Amino acid sequence: MFQTFAATSSPDQGPPRLAALRRVMAEKGFDVFLVPRADAHQGEYVAPRDARLEWLTGFSGSAGFCAVMQDRAGIFIDGRYRLQVRQQVAQDFTPVHWPETQLSDWLQEHCNAGATIAYDQWLHTATQIADLRADCPKLNFEASENLVDLIWDDQPAAPDAPFIVHPIEYAGESHDAKRRRLAESLEADAAVITLPDSIAWLLNIRGSDIERNPVPQAFAILHETGNVDLFAHESKTTEIATDLSDGVTILPPETFLDHLRGLKQRVLIDKGTCPDAVASTLKAAGLTVIHGQDPCILPKARKNEVEIAGARAAHERDAVAMVRFLAWLDREAPSNKLTEIDVVKALEGFRRDTNALRDISFETICGAGPHGAIVHYRVTENTNRAVKTGELLLVDSGGQYIDGTTDITRTIAVGDAGEEERACYTRVLQGMIAVSRIRFPKGVGGQHLDALARAPLWLAGQDYDHGTGHGVGSYLSVHEGPQGISRRSETALEPGMILSNEPGYYREGAFGIRIENLIVVTEAPTRAGADDRTMYAFDTLTYVPFDRRLICVDLLTEAERGWIDRYHADTLALLAPRLDDATASWLETACAPL
Repeated sequence: MFQTFAATSSPDQGPPRLAALRRVMAEKGFDVFLVPRADAHQGEYVAPRDARLEWLTGFSGSAGFCAVMQDRAGIFIDGRYRLQVRQQVAQDFTPVHWPETQLSDWLQEHCNAGATIAYDQWLHTATQIADLRADCPKLNFEASENLVDLIWDDQPAAPDAPFIVHPIEYAGESHDAKRRRLAESLEADAAVITLPDSIAWLLNIRGSDIERNPVPQAFAILHETGNVDLFAHESKTTEIATDLSDGVTILPPETFLDHLRGLKQRVLIDKGTCPDAVASTLKAAGLTVIHGQDPCILPKARKNEVEIAGARAAHERDAVAMVRFLAWLDREAPSNKLTEIDVVKALEGFRRDTNALRDISFETICGAGPHGAIVHYRVTENTNRAVKTGELLLVDSGGQYIDGTTDITRTIAVGDAGEEERACYTRVLQGMIAVSRIRFPKGVGGQHLDALARAPLWLAGQDYDHGTGHGVGSYLSVHEGPQGISRRSETALEPGMILSNEPGYYREGAFGIRIENLIVVTEAPTRAGADDRTMYAFDTLTYVPFDRRLICVDLLTEAERGWIDRYHADTLALLAPRLDDATASWLETACAPL
C-alpha cells in the first residue's frame, strides 16, 4: 500500500492543545511537564498512539522533546530539523538547539528553585532522569501519569498486530543458541530487555507494531539459565508460541513489574535504554541493579554470514528497483509535470514490482529544489512541490525485505545543474569515497572516521549538521545502534557491522545534496610491508550509479576517478543482466567511465 501524505497535525492545532495541557499542569501543581518523542520501549520510532510530541506541537521529526511551562514551551531539536521545525510548529513553541543547549541548563535558567518538573517515567530512560536530578539539585522531579494522554480525546489504540517467526534461513542462528550464548556471559542473575529490536533479534521474531520497522513491542527478561520471559498480549503471540515453546515463557504484559520485583538479587539493565519505571521498580524492591549494555546490542550489530549474504541479496534486488526508477525519472522529470508525491509513489511502485518488498524502511525523503535542504523532509499534500528543470532532487529511501534492510540516497540533476551545485556535489562524493576506501586498525570507532567524509567540504568552508553514518539492522530497524560514523560514535567497529555512509551539504532556500551507500565492516587483506596488526575495511553493499552530470571531474584525484569508474563498472556488471533492454541501455550510459 502506498504511503499517505496528509499531515497528522498542523501548527494551528498546537496553541489550543498547549493551553489544555497547561490547565492540567496547573490543576496538579506542576511547573514543567516533559513531552519526549518516545514510548515505553525506548525505540527510535513510535506508534501513532505514542506520537505525543507531534500531536502537541506539530513537529514530526524522529528525535526531539518539549519542555512545557506556563509561560514558555521549548522544543528541543538537533541540526537535522532546524528548518523543518520552523515550518511545523506555531510561535507558541520556541525551538531550542540541542544538544548544544542541554535540558538541564534550560530548566535551571527558566525555573525557580523548588520548581516541580513532572514526567512519565515510562518515556524517559534511567540515565536521563538520573542525570537531570544530578544536574538540577534545586529542582524537584516527580513521576506522573501522562498529562498529554489526559487531554488527547481521540488518541489511537495501542498496536495489536501479531508477531511472526523470522526463519532461521534468514537469521542464521536459532534463538536457543542466541539465548544460551548471551546467558553464558551475562554476569547477572537476569537481564531486563526493553528495546523491541533486541527482543526481535534474540527470539528470531518480527512484528508490525511500528510502521516501517518490523519490530514487536514487548518486554523480556533473560535469565542466567538462558530462559526468557516474554511479556506480550496473547493475541500477539499466537503465531510464535509453538516456535518459542522450549525455554521461552509468554506472560501478560501487565505482570511485567510484578515479575521484576520477584527476580533474584542481581539484575542487569541498560540504563541508557531502560525506562526509568523499570529502574525505579527494581530499586524499590531492594534488588541489586547492575548497569551494563543491553546484552543483545553488540551481537545483533555483528551480522553473521547468513545475514550478510541476505543483505547483499536485498541490496541487489533493491538496486534493480532503484535503477528502473532513475531511468524513469530521467525520462519523465524534464517534462515539469512531476511532483514530489509522484516521485515517491513511483519509487515505491518499482520496489513493489520486485514482489519481495515487505514495506519501505522509512518514509521516503523526496526534496525538490529548496526542500532538499530540509534534511529529513517528508512531503505532504500541503507541501508537495513540482520537480522543476534546473533544480536538484534529493531522494532518500529504502526497503524492508525478509533478507535485509536497505537505505540509499541519490541526488539527481533535473536538466542542467549550476556550477556551484556541481562543485558541492563533488565534494560530498569525495567524502563518501574517502570513507569507502579507508582501512583502519581494530579498535577504531566511527568518531575517528567522521572527519574523512567532511574534509573536502571543510576545505571549502562547508559542513553538514548530521552524522555521517548510522547502523542498519537485518530486516529490522533502519537505524540501529551502537555502531555509527559521527563525532559521538565511540563504539569500536567490528566485522559484520552494517553502516550507512552518507555525507551531505545543504543550502537553505536553494538545494540539498546527500549521497548514501550502505557498507559492511570486513577484515582487510594483508598488504606487503604492513605492520603485524589487525586491519579492517568497508565492503560496499549498495550498487546504484551516481549522477555523472553532477561530477566535476577536474576536482577529483586520479584515485577518486578510478574508484568511481570501478564502482560503476561493478554496478553495470551486477545489474544489467537483471534489467530490460531499455533500462540496461540507460544504465550503460549512466555507468560510462569518467
